[in-house]
Amino acid sequence: MVDLNDIALFVQVVRSGSFAEAARRLGVPPNTVSRRVQSLEAQLGSRLLQRSTRKLTLTNAGQSLHDRCAGAVDGLWEAGQALIDGSLEPGGIVRVAAPADFFDFFAMEEMGKFMASHPRVRLDFVLSDRNVDLVAEQIDVAFRGGPLPDSGYIGRQLIKADTDGMVASPLYLANRGTPRTLQDLIKHDGVGFGHPSGLVTWRVAGPDGSEDEIRLACRFTGNTAQTLRKAAVAGLGIALLPAKLTRLDLQAGRLVPVLPLYQRTSHGLHALYPSRRHLSMAVSALITLVAEKLSAASLQSGGIVSRSA
Repeated sequence: MVDLNDIALFVQVVRSGSFAEAARRLGVPPNTVSRRVQSLEAQLGSRLLQRSTRKLTLTNAGQSLHDRCAGAVDGLWEAGQALIDGSLEPGGIVRVAAPADFFDFFAMEEMGKFMASHPRVRLDFVLSDRNVDLVAEQIDVAFRGGPLPDSGYIGRQLIKADTDGMVASPLYLANRGTPRTLQDLIKHDGVGFGHPSGLVTWRVAGPDGSEDEIRLACRFTGNTAQTLRKAAVAGLGIALLPAKLTRLDLQAGRLVPVLPLYQRTSHGLHALYPSRRHLSMAVSALITLVAEKLSAASLQSGGIVSRSA
């Protein structure tokens, strides 16, 4: 019969990234951790981890076991802590991956209120616009914009899909002229996410619903939507940005629409977490907070947008 303590230890090894770090956190010798994981593999008849001198990598069997058991291990730990503490209060470390400009949209004060309401919770934010490996980087929840790859993660939509439109500053258009057709864009500078070619490629749908592909040369590129918005306002070129992000600039006249009949469907924002049956109370509470605040904010202003998060 499989020892459930060994499964819990295996989950800790995955989250720690090494036998040595798991041993340190658990207060046992590293060789004990290694021996018990080997024993678990023998009982299951499958290798769970690929060992190398630099890191541990989950096998397919290890990934499957972790995804199915990690939430249950968390639930058992929280149940024990609740009995010890005499409460059902969320606790523990929540490691969060979010877009680089997340806190340009989400008020840090809300995190302060959250931590005051849940004093046993610790938050660790990893801010980047790259797609992180949730298991390898020990991420409990990731907030991501853009299309979702088929990763096997569980996703919850926080902001619904909307439309993206082309915009530019009045000064830029006064200097370079206003495009009247998609072909006119060839003579203009784009502002977009960086690519080694120096070109940005957009697919937009026209008034008849058919899609066209546009390629613009970019003299300025960036890796966050806010950076591209500011570049467009500064007159550095034409940008394709979400309507929620540019609404206030359009109202104030800092930006104007370019070829408004051509648009692209955006992908909203999702919360992603490793495939598991149960989320920890702390992670669930944080997702609920972010969903409520961003949903309210998206009705008023910019929402949150990122290349990947």
